[in-house]
Amino acid sequence: MYDRVVDVPRLVCFYAEDAPLPDPVLVEARAVLDEHYRGAPGGPFATVGMCFYRDGRDSVAWHGDTIGRGATEDTLVAILSVGSSRTLRLRPRAGGPSLGFKLDSGDLLVMGGSCQRTWEHAIPKTAKAVGPRISVQFRPAGVR
Repeated sequence: MYDRVVDVPRLVCFYAEDAPLPDPVLVEARAVLDEHYRGAPGGPFATVGMCFYRDGRDSVAWHGDTIGRGATEDTLVAILSVGSSRTLRLRPRAGGPSLGFKLDSGDLLVMGGSCQRTWEHAIPKTAKAVGPRISVQFRPAGVR
């Protein structure tokens, strides 16, 4: 970051297209999402990313999933939250106030349309005592 190497403040894992997923429930979740969002921009969900937030010190900085075709095309990104509650923040890239959404265990947040190109999202650090959380991100092919 900014010409220096820093540790990622969470544990991450990525499953590329056609990579076997570690649990059948993830295969089933992806199939249900594909069926529900069939015909939506971006095509079916092809990759799965996971982040493990160990406690309130783990976070992800402001960003949009704009690597690859997500930078130029409307697409969907679905995030399944499992474990302790955390707040996901959204802010417009053009400036303006941020919005906060509390994600509880089992919540599904789907960001579609131009959201990745026109908004940024983050999971900020918190001083509150929070337990572990897993974020499972389902993305179409060519979006990171």
